[in-house]
Amino acid sequence: MTRKLWKPQKTSQQRSKTEVSRIVFTLIAVVSFSSALTQWLHAQEGSSAFAPTLSNKTSAPGKTPEGMVWIPGGEFSMGAAVNGEGSHEMPMASNDSGPIHRVRVDGFWMDATAVTNEQFEKFVKATGYVTIAERTPTQEEFPTAPAENLVAGSVVFAPTDHEVPLNDHYQWWSYVKGANWRHPVGPQSDIKGQGKYPVVQIAYPDAEAYAKWANKRLPTEAEFEFAARGGLSGKTYVWGDEFRPGKWMANTWQGKFPVKDAVEDGHAGIAPVRSFPPNGYGLYDMAGNVWEWCSDWYRADYYKTLADKGGVANNPKGPDSPLDPSEPNEKKRVHRGGSFLCNDQYCSRYIVGTRGKGEVNTGTNHLGFRCVKSPGNAAQHITQN
Repeated sequence: MTRKLWKPQKTSQQRSKTEVSRIVFTLIAVVSFSSALTQWLHAQEGSSAFAPTLSNKTSAPGKTPEGMVWIPGGEFSMGAAVNGEGSHEMPMASNDSGPIHRVRVDGFWMDATAVTNEQFEKFVKATGYVTIAERTPTQEEFPTAPAENLVAGSVVFAPTDHEVPLNDHYQWWSYVKGANWRHPVGPQSDIKGQGKYPVVQIAYPDAEAYAKWANKRLPTEAEFEFAARGGLSGKTYVWGDEFRPGKWMANTWQGKFPVKDAVEDGHAGIAPVRSFPPNGYGLYDMAGNVWEWCSDWYRADYYKTLADKGGVANNPKGPDSPLDPSEPNEKKRVHRGGSFLCNDQYCSRYIVGTRGKGEVNTGTNHLGFRCVKSPGNAAQHITQN
């Protein structure tokens, strides 16, 4: 078991006066565009790499399970084109969501919402399951750790009390003793009255255990993106190309990050499921609110591997093993969808097609999951081990 914070990347940014002047000039030129024109240009640049989504015409085979939605499957262009940067140009550049490539997935059922606190509680009561965050780490697992550090807990976001550089996430993330799904931000918190909120502080094995109990499984990354797009082709967001088409469409961060969420979308922190409009398939919160686990191992170069093979990837299940170049010794799986902390200053991965990643035994207070189910009795066959 490994429970850890992600180590920040050390970078050196030294620019000459000429370079700085050129950057300032460029910024002035960029902001001179109207926001509408800029948005249109980005949409055109991204959409040019996408071919139309070809949804299957077959209807659901039998009765749809309670709380789930039939996703017909089909062929689509997978990935994101954000000026060549997979999530955001500054300061968290990520090229792992390209190149855009064609993928085909079979039809499946998907939970309409992320798994909620009340749903997870039913699972725990039925099975007696104890999540990883609730288990005390042992000396055998961490032989060099002082005994006082071997405490049950998990990773929690806390806003800073002043503006800080965005190159050190330890300023707003920390390991908190007693944080778990019942106490998302620490022992002083609880989930009373929050039965309809997404369950968080869930590590990958926790999500997998729930899925198995429910006779479901976790979605592949390809299934998640196909479902998130809702039948649309190459759009920037789950709902289209305009971030706020007259109303808020997802639970994200407004205001100065990580100091204070301005709560313009009506929610400080996590929102109850179904608080925002569904996508074209009737799925809620496929962008924003909480990140969600996928079954794929994470590799930054996986999309290039698929694209280099040519043709259409059929039901891709992810690479055989994980590799994050920034932390090559950590076993990570894919996160999708972004969260209430995503914003255009630091992490814009509410953009459909962009990717997240997480060490499999680490939960956070902005990470949950939802399940899928294949037709027939094939609920478990896709998970990579």
